[in-house]
This record gives sequence, C-alpha cells and structure tokens, in this order.
Amino acid sequence: MKIETKDDYVLFSSNEEGDFHDFLDFFSTNHSKVAENNIIIYLSSKLKVQNSDLSLFLKYVDFHQENGTTFVLISPNVDVDSFPEYFNIVPTLQEAEDVLEMENIQRDLGF
Repeated sequence: MKIETKDDYVLFSSNEEGDFHDFLDFFSTNHSKVAENNIIIYLSSKLKVQNSDLSLFLKYVDFHQENGTTFVLISPNVDVDSFPEYFNIVPTLQEAEDVLEMENIQRDLGF
C-alpha cells in the first residue's frame, strides 16, 4: 500500500494482493492527513472486493463533495450501476484524472 502526492490529487494504491479491509484501515488512518486534497484510490484488480466493501467509501465521497474536492475510485471489475451516480468509479487512472478535471471545471463554473 502506498500514498503518492501528485499535482492535483493524492493517490492511494492497494497492494497487488492482500485484504481489502487492511487497505481500508490504511486509507482511513491516513485520510485525515490529506483530506483537503482530491483523492484517487486505486484498487488492484487482484484484490478481492465486494460491492458492500466499496460502499464503505461512501462516507468519504460525501465528505469530499461537501468540501469541494473530488473522490474517485479505480476498480476495473466493478459494475458501476450498482452504486449511486455521484460515486465516481472508473476502470483506469486516466479516466480518474479525467473525472477530476471535469469536476474541477464544474466547480470553476459554479456548478
């Protein structure tokens, strides 16, 4: 598990294999240190994740929306239709960066 600070966001990455709940604990412990930033989370496709697990991130999605920042989850093996529309789940880092850019533009325009 690692944290990388980029120009416009902080990237949390899971290990290639491991336990989702270990990653969630790692993220929860470190989130407060970077909460004012845009956050992108990369979950390895090898990590065994259930939809109910991903729902645990919804409180962070709400937090970031309220604070005018973006929260995006990268998980290539998820049916995004199982989640609320405002929960940004995408399959690649490029798409996550695109979502971040689009939301920044919307905020700049006052939406």
